Amino acid sequence: MRSRDHEPVNASVITCTIALVFVAIGGVDVVAQIITMFFLVTYGTLCLISFLNHFGSSPSYRPSFRSRWYISLIGFLAAVWVMFQISLLYTLIAFTTMILLYLYLDNYHSNRRGFAALFANSLFQMNRNLQIYLQKKRGKASIKEEWRPSAICISRNTFQRNNALKLLDWISFKYGFGTYLHLIDGYFSRETSHRAEEVLQRLLNSLDTSSHVYIDTIISPSTTSAFAQSIQIPGISGMENNMVIFEFSKSEPDDMHDIIDNFRMVAAGGFDVCILASSSKPLICRNGIHIWVRSFDAENSHLMILLGFIFLGHPDWKKGNIKLFNICTEEEAAGVRKQMRELVETGRLPITPNNVEVIIRQEDVSVKEVINNHSRDAALTMIGFNENNFRNGNTDLFEGYGDLGNILFVHSNGPKEIE
Repeated sequence: MRSRDHEPVNASVITCTIALVFVAIGGVDVVAQIITMFFLVTYGTLCLISFLNHFGSSPSYRPSFRSRWYISLIGFLAAVWVMFQISLLYTLIAFTTMILLYLYLDNYHSNRRGFAALFANSLFQMNRNLQIYLQKKRGKASIKEEWRPSAICISRNTFQRNNALKLLDWISFKYGFGTYLHLIDGYFSRETSHRAEEVLQRLLNSLDTSSHVYIDTIISPSTTSAFAQSIQIPGISGMENNMVIFEFSKSEPDDMHDIIDNFRMVAAGGFDVCILASSSKPLICRNGIHIWVRSFDAENSHLMILLGFIFLGHPDWKKGNIKLFNICTEEEAAGVRKQMRELVETGRLPITPNNVEVIIRQEDVSVKEVINNHSRDAALTMIGFNENNFRNGNTDLFEGYGDLGNILFVHSNGPKEIE
């Protein structure tokens, strides 16, 4: 707009240019088709906006003239259909022009709410309705649902090491769901709430954009109260959490006793428990996952194998593989080999026969020595455990694996079928 007389010079120039272009075209039918296209685009867009606002149920959408959502949807679909009936070429040109104009205006007025807000409201409504539907469906379900991990991890050491976050990303990339909560010690107050917002923003800024983990913060005076609060609510997917992940550093094992103290509380709630012993050794995924199973411990063995299969679905493990190990006596070897071969074949697991090894135990060599010798180069070693390992608060379960890299100790709180 010109400053001295407030005349819309730019708009006038553009209008004259458009008029001259249409006059130059000359053909009335062509001009009519083009003009009709833009009228239909305008009408269809208004109908789409009305439909999305109805479906999104935003409280700020309070039009003076109300319409039915299905009328708006029919209007949008009819406008698009008529456009394609008139001319495919002009329809594509109209859509392209409209999109380019929208992108330009959205970038120029970046502080305004655009279509992104409308779609976000619609997705929120869809997500809410789906979660309520799934909850009711689970309540009425007469058949057993297929197991998939919905894991939650709480740690105050996010900025010191990110192995637990990687583990959750492997779980949630394709087959499961992951929620990671950064623990802020203290009681909820204005000060801690402000600090939590700053920490969350820092986490989101540093997070890999390809991550599928939902990240948040939690303010709590202790790890016990943080877990007690968090495991009682559903995960971001709306699915109840069924797995809890603890984490500690092998070089600074101060959190061991905290894990032991909280293990029984979590296990009592019916959760599977994974304890990640983070190593400073570089994680080389092509060295694979080593899983140490035991014939008498089918529950933990099945869960570890399923987790290994889930991990391989992540691009990090594209060149990795799974190796199964079992330690037994010489008398048991033939039966154990047959059992493991059948498990791999019937479960259609991506494990070759060469990667299944039965080790004859020598009386003068401990189990931990055998594991250290065979898995020292593995990217991740998985070992099962049960509640008896934590009697009297001892930490023997975590000790004696100095040669290994990252270790995932796994406790299953129920049978997992490999079908």
